[in-house]
Amino acid sequence: MVKRYAQAGVNIDAGNDFVKRIKEKVATTFSDAVLADIGAFGGFFNAKFGKIQDPVLVSSVDGVGTKLKVAFLLDKHDTIGQDLVNHCVNDIAVCGAQPLFFLDYFATGKLKPQVAESVVAGMVKACCENGCSLIGGETAEMPGFYRDDEYDIAGTIVGVVERKKIFDGKKVKVGDVLIGLPSNGLHTNGYSLAREVLFERYEVDDYIDELGSTVGEALLMIHRSYLGAIRLISSVSEVHAFAHITGGGIVGNTRRVIPPGSSLKIDWTRWERPAIFRVIQKTGNVPEDEMRKVFNLGVGIVIIASKRGVDKITEILRGANEAPFIIGEVVHDQDHIHNPKRIH
Repeated sequence: MVKRYAQAGVNIDAGNDFVKRIKEKVATTFSDAVLADIGAFGGFFNAKFGKIQDPVLVSSVDGVGTKLKVAFLLDKHDTIGQDLVNHCVNDIAVCGAQPLFFLDYFATGKLKPQVAESVVAGMVKACCENGCSLIGGETAEMPGFYRDDEYDIAGTIVGVVERKKIFDGKKVKVGDVLIGLPSNGLHTNGYSLAREVLFERYEVDDYIDELGSTVGEALLMIHRSYLGAIRLISSVSEVHAFAHITGGGIVGNTRRVIPPGSSLKIDWTRWERPAIFRVIQKTGNVPEDEMRKVFNLGVGIVIIASKRGVDKITEILRGANEAPFIIGEVVHDQDHIHNPKRIH
């Protein structure tokens, strides 16, 4: 009996159709540096960086974790690609880098071109918003490995920064102030705990007054990009470092850019947490220390700056409709009241 690939669950024609469907959308992200006319097994990008005298490439790779499970439950796939791109953009933006290009990986049990197209359309939207080119990707149909109605995505981003303008935490010193910029929800971290807690009591379409939305809508809030805000203040000399608040929470991530012998003193009462965090904590009786370790709790990035620069920095940010707030300071280790374990 003759066997064909399609009988094993892989539809090459569907894959080719998907590529055709997204080709024009992806092309809208191309900058002049994308060498789109070469056409081979890789994406080509012109490595001339104009006025940058000592360019350093900065890269990062990530996924969106089990936030995908919420997208599956809602059958809503047009924002998850934005989450992926914005998360990766933030990871290099806090280093001072401007994103250049992005590559994605999309794997599924059974390729559904409309769903995949919706996911990629989200990536295209975010790439355009961040001035980043989507120059390549991989679509893998893997029957028996993933469920037919589920998929996984990951992304790799590459950016560039002038070596002398890298934010690596070396300027941070005791006495520096921590300024937060708000998140709009969980972003892309803590979803395993959030789903465990919320879906024991609620359905994804349940409306909660405190949230002002359904559970699913609150959980699918798009991971913000902070690139614009970072670029506004990155040339201010009083800015010493940035931290993207992802898995590990405010303390775990901010500690990565402070010097040995120092720690963080955070006033957890200085800002109002988005309602989704209050609902999670109350519904699951989640301890406060666990909430702080798992979630961003309403802080998307932390800016570390000298005290003398705080007024200038906050004024610039407010002029761009941002809402900065002071959350604490860098202190000597012995002054730290929480004394969390150091991350190496």
